[in-house]
Amino acid sequence: MASASEQLGSGFNWSSITQSKDLRNRILFTLAGLIVYRLGTYIPIPGINVNVLNSIFAQKGSGLLGMFNTFSGGALRRMTLLALSIMPYISASIIMQLLTTIVPSMVAIKKEGEVGRKLITQYTRYLTVLIAALQAFGIAIGLEHGDAAIHPGPFFILNAVVCMVGGTMFLMWLGEQITQRGIGNGTSLIIYSGIIANLPRALASLFEFGSKGTLKPLTIAFICVMVLVVIYGVVFFERSYRKVFVQYPKRQRGRKMMDSSSSHIPLKLNTSGVIPPIFASALLLVPGTALSFIAKGGSSWLSTASRYIQVGSPGYLLAYSILIIFFAFFYTSITFNPDETSENLRKNGGFIAGIRPGKMTSEYFDFVLTRLTVIGAIYLVIVCLIPQVLMKELQVPFYFGGTSLLIVVSVTMDTISQIHSHIIAKQYEGLMKKNKFKGIK
Repeated sequence: MASASEQLGSGFNWSSITQSKDLRNRILFTLAGLIVYRLGTYIPIPGINVNVLNSIFAQKGSGLLGMFNTFSGGALRRMTLLALSIMPYISASIIMQLLTTIVPSMVAIKKEGEVGRKLITQYTRYLTVLIAALQAFGIAIGLEHGDAAIHPGPFFILNAVVCMVGGTMFLMWLGEQITQRGIGNGTSLIIYSGIIANLPRALASLFEFGSKGTLKPLTIAFICVMVLVVIYGVVFFERSYRKVFVQYPKRQRGRKMMDSSSSHIPLKLNTSGVIPPIFASALLLVPGTALSFIAKGGSSWLSTASRYIQVGSPGYLLAYSILIIFFAFFYTSITFNPDETSENLRKNGGFIAGIRPGKMTSEYFDFVLTRLTVIGAIYLVIVCLIPQVLMKELQVPFYFGGTSLLIVVSVTMDTISQIHSHIIAKQYEGLMKKNKFKGIK
């Protein structure tokens, strides 16, 4: 039998959105914020030679520059105020999350509740400024050395750094506003809209290759089928979880005796999310792009190393797979602590049937989570290797799958889930008003 929430949710349709004024205003605010973001990706930084910049991307756009350009929604290729996008804030958030689980002083701050959360948020913003400044300085120096600056010099570097850092801080503020006053996670939606913005051009180039005969119609049909299969697989694995059933014995609260009850702890199949592919891509693309600059005119071994580490090579695919698996286990161990979960269960009187509370419960959680992480890591490797194989074997002219697809599908599912929750809450509120519980004063 369906639960009460499922019964309410079965009435979900688009008319339900228009009936809820608060939800409608939140959706409109989110759309307005994303439109402002897209407009910002077309405001250029002064002093850039567009022709030289286009030639740089034509030569090196398939490496690190291509990945960053995808996440920035094309702003990096146009070298606009939002060229760095929200990625420095994402990097700072990940670093702070790691520090709050490793560094004792940061762990203590995290345990201070709301005060600690505000302090960590403040540190994250400071770290975002530092990371954005370093990345902007590196891009400005690269533009100078690549003759893309019309008037090179200290003033150009200062101007570029200030513009890009200011753009990143504006996006950080905009993301927080969307999260508070809109629907969904603002930071994720900004990245999502940037990736989606490149989709029409990618599809147009795909069918253009088909019309010119570069790609056969059968190949295009195969690619479309693969897109649907991968999307289905991502949705299936991202929504999959293992239920660990927990029982609570009879217990007394004040003068009331509570009956025994049962619940469950959901352990996601892919606990680490999209973090492993992002980390693995960054670690591999940085040396690959650096070697591509150094190898020209250098020694033969540098050219050989550059060839073996470039995107799509067997060495790259092997290293990429190993790093994804490593980060999947590493980040899962940070996200879910078996000892802490076991201790919380023991304090609340909960236990797993057939498992002793304490150390044995912790070992059981660790055993289950390890098996789930193995499956989740293999799933991430398969999804992330599909675009590499298609680009190399079928000469697909756009980036298909991988981290971009994971982000798009995950953000879509999360946003729809939040819209669904708002509608259910509105329906509960309507039921409360309709029934008029006059006995409750």
